[in-house]
Amino acid sequence: MSKKLKIGIIGAGIQGISNGLFLQKKGFDVTIFDKDEPGSPAASYGNAGHFSPYACVLMNRPDVLTDVPAMLLSSTGPLALKWNYVPKMIPWFLQFIRNCTTKRMMHTAKNMHQILDLALPAYDELFDEIDLEGLVEKKGILYIWNDQSLKSRELEIKVRNELGVDQQVVTPKEIHDLEPNIKPFYHGGVYYQHGRHARNPKKILLKLFDLFLKKGGKFLKMKVQDINFDEEKPVIKTETQKFIVDKLVIACGAFSKRLTDNLDEKIPLDTERGYHVHFKDCDHLLKRPVIFSNRGFGITPMEQGLRVVGTVEFGGLNNPPSKGRIKNLINNAKYMLGDLPEHEDEWMGFRPSLPDFLPVIGPSKNHKNIFYSFGHHHLGWTLGPISGKIIAGMIAEENTNLNLKPYSSLRFS
Repeated sequence: MSKKLKIGIIGAGIQGISNGLFLQKKGFDVTIFDKDEPGSPAASYGNAGHFSPYACVLMNRPDVLTDVPAMLLSSTGPLALKWNYVPKMIPWFLQFIRNCTTKRMMHTAKNMHQILDLALPAYDELFDEIDLEGLVEKKGILYIWNDQSLKSRELEIKVRNELGVDQQVVTPKEIHDLEPNIKPFYHGGVYYQHGRHARNPKKILLKLFDLFLKKGGKFLKMKVQDINFDEEKPVIKTETQKFIVDKLVIACGAFSKRLTDNLDEKIPLDTERGYHVHFKDCDHLLKRPVIFSNRGFGITPMEQGLRVVGTVEFGGLNNPPSKGRIKNLINNAKYMLGDLPEHEDEWMGFRPSLPDFLPVIGPSKNHKNIFYSFGHHHLGWTLGPISGKIIAGMIAEENTNLNLKPYSSLRFS
C-alpha cells in the first residue's frame, strides 16, 4: 500500500490531534480541519483533566433507573434536563434504558476496560516526544461518598474487581490523610493510585498540536459543511473550497452527528453538557482530583486554580448555559472545602454520549474510506491517544488482537 495516502481529520480536539499524530507515525500525510483554533474553549479545553484508566463502570447500570427521578429533583444532584429538549431526547433515553441491564452494563464495562487499560501507555508514546514541564501529575484520583450512596458504590467496586482494575478502598481516616482540607462529611471512598491529572489540559493539547505541525501536519481553520464523494474518495466541502482525501476521520465530538446523519448513518449520538468554574490561587488545598460521588462533581487542582467540574445536563447544542448548574458547582465546592474566594471562568462544553456508553471507533457502515472516532462521553480526554492509535492501525490495515467489534457503528443498524 502506498504509504503517502492523504488523510483528512475533522476536529482539532484531543481525539483529532491524537488521530493525526498516530497516523503520522504510520507515514500518512495528514490535514486537520476545524472551525476553531485548537485549544479553543471546547471539551478538550474545559474537561476535568483526569486521566482515568479505571473508569469502566458507566451510567448504564440497573440501579441508575431508580436513582434518576431523585437526581432530577435534587438541586445539588448530578443530573439535569433542559425541559425544552426532552422531546428530542426521548429516543435516546429509551435506548439508554434498554442498556441498563446487568448484562449490558458488564458488556460496556468489559469493553471500556479493554481500551482504558491501554490509554496511559498510548499517552506516554506521545508524551515521550514533548516537554511536559510538570503539566501531568501522578498522584492518583480519589472518589469519596457518604452512606446514602453506598449501594451504588459497592456495585462499581465489585465490577471493577471482577475486571482486575487497580483500586484501593479507603477509610475516612485514610481519606483525611490523603486530603486533610476536605470537610469530614464522607464515610468512605476509593483511591485509584494509577490515575493522573493535567495541570492545564489546554497547554497539553497545544503541545501535542505543535508536535503534529512540526512533523509536517497541516491545519485548516474552516467549517466543514458536508462530505461528498469522488468515486469512493471523500470530498470535504467547506464554505469556500473542496478537498479530496484518500481517507477521512470524523472526530468532532458532539458535533459529529450532523456529518454522520448526512452520510445516511443513524448513530444515536447526543450531548451531555458539562460545566466548570475556577477558584484562583486555591490549588494548594488539594493534592489530587477529588470526586464526590453522591453529587456527581469533582475538583481538580490546576494552574488556573481549583477547577470544579461536573453535572450532566441533557440540553443539546443550542440551549444557553444554565445559571443553576454553575451555582450548583459553587455550592458543592464550598460544601467540600468550606470558605472559598469569588469564583471565575464560567464554562460550558459538550460531551458526545451514546446510549450504551461505548464510543464509536472504526469505519463507517456505508463508506469504507470514512472512519469515526467520537462518542467518548466523560472519557474523551483519557481515550484520545488510544482511539487515535486504533484508527491509525485500521487505516494502515494492520492486524490487532483487540476485539474492536463493540465500538463499531454497526451496533446501531
